[in-house]
Amino acid sequence: MTEFDFDLFVIGAGSGGVRCARMAAAAGAKVAIAEERYLGGTCVNVGCVPKKLFVYAAHYHEDFSDAAGFGWDPGDVQFQWSRLRDNKDREISRLNGVYRNLLEGRGVRIFEGRARLADPHSVEVLGQRFSARHVLVATGAWPYVPDFPGREHVVTSNEMFHLEHLPRRAVVVGGGYIAVEFAGILNGLGVQTTLAYRGTQLLRAFDADLGAALATEMPQKGIALRLQADVERLDKQADGSLLLRFSDGHEESTDLVLYATGRRPYSHGIGLEECGVALQADGAVVVDAFYRSSVPSIHALGDVIGGPELTPLALAQGMALVSTLFKGEPRSVPLENIPTAVFSQPSIGTVGLSEEEARAKHPRVLIYKSGFRAMKNTLSGNPERTLMKLVVDADTDRVLGVHMLGPDAGEIIQGLAVALQAGATKSVFDATLGIHPTAAEEFVTMREPVG
Repeated sequence: MTEFDFDLFVIGAGSGGVRCARMAAAAGAKVAIAEERYLGGTCVNVGCVPKKLFVYAAHYHEDFSDAAGFGWDPGDVQFQWSRLRDNKDREISRLNGVYRNLLEGRGVRIFEGRARLADPHSVEVLGQRFSARHVLVATGAWPYVPDFPGREHVVTSNEMFHLEHLPRRAVVVGGGYIAVEFAGILNGLGVQTTLAYRGTQLLRAFDADLGAALATEMPQKGIALRLQADVERLDKQADGSLLLRFSDGHEESTDLVLYATGRRPYSHGIGLEECGVALQADGAVVVDAFYRSSVPSIHALGDVIGGPELTPLALAQGMALVSTLFKGEPRSVPLENIPTAVFSQPSIGTVGLSEEEARAKHPRVLIYKSGFRAMKNTLSGNPERTLMKLVVDADTDRVLGVHMLGPDAGEIIQGLAVALQAGATKSVFDATLGIHPTAAEEFVTMREPVG
C-alpha cells in the first residue's frame, strides 16, 4: 500500500512523458499523465511528424522537374494545399489515438487538462488534487518570438501546419533547423520564399561546412537568402500584406512572416517556482544526471531541461528515469554521439563532433572531405551537390564526427552513428567495402585528408 494516489504523475504527454508513463506502469507503478493540448506533444502534432510529411510533399516539385531528364513527362502538375493539410490532420489524429491506446493499455490514467504543482507531492488538474510519490515535468518547449513592433502579425511553426491558405509570398526569419526546413517546404510548395537571418552563418550549432554548403544550395533552388538581416519592425498594410523593415534600411513586402527564432522551455505557470524548483534564466528546469530537480520528488526531462531538442533523446531519458525510480538501477543518457538530421533541402545528417568542437578538444585533428554531384543529377541537370565529411583524431585514428549534406543524409548517418558509438577508427572505415554505385560509399573511400 502507498500513502500516495499515484507513484508517478507526469505533466506533459509528449514523447518523453508518454514513454516514461508507459514504462513505469509496465514496471508496476501506479501512473497518471496530464496533457492540456494533444497527446504526443510537439513531435507528433506540430513538429517532427507533420514537418516530415510536408518535406515529402515539397520535394515532389523537384522530383517532377528531375523526371524529365529520365524520359518522363509529368505534364501539367497541380498542387492542392488543403488536401495536403487535411490528409496530414487525419494521420495526426490516427497517431493521437495510438498514443491514447498505448497509455490506456498499460493502465495509465489520462487527464486532459492543464496540470500544475500544488506542492512537491501534489498535482492539481481539472479541479481535483492528487498526491504523487514522484512528479515528472515533461512539458517540452514553445516557439520564441522576440519583442519588436508588429510581432503580433507573425506566425510560428505551430500555426504553419494549420494555415487556411498557402501564401503567395513568405519570409522566414531565423537561421536554425526549423527556419531552413520551413524555407525549403514553402519554396517547394510554390511559395516565393525569403530566408532572413541576422547572423552570418546558417545552422551555427552544426559543423560550419554544413551551414556554408546549405547557404550555397538554397538560392539555387529559388530561395532568396538574406544574411545579416535584422528585423526592425513589421507593419500590416491596407491590402492585408505585411511590410518588413530591416535595420539596414531594406524593406520587403510579403504575405506571411514565419518566425523560427528558437524555442524556450515551457515551464512557467505550472507551480515549479512556488515549489522551489530551480530554473535557468531561459526557464529550463535544472536537473542532475538522473533528471532530478532541486526538489527531490520532482523530476524533468526532454526539451523542458534544455539541451538537444530531440525526440529520441527524450524517449531515452524517459526510459532512464524509469530505471532509476522503479527498477533500482540509476541511469542517465550520455550526450555524446547523438545523431540528428535537418530536413532542409538538401537534407543534412550529422553525428559526433563538428570540426570546430574537435579542434577545441583534441590537439591534432584530420579532416576528410568530399563534394560531388550525385549520379541522379547527371541526367536531371539538377545542380545540387553533396557534401560528406569525416573528423578524425590524428593521435588515436578514432572517427570523432561524420557529417553530410545531400539526399537521404539522415538515413545514411543513422547507420554510421552505430559505428561511432562502437568507437570505429578511420582504418575501420577504410577497410569497409562500399556499395556501388551509391553516395554513401564515399564515406569509406576518402583517403587523403584535406586539413
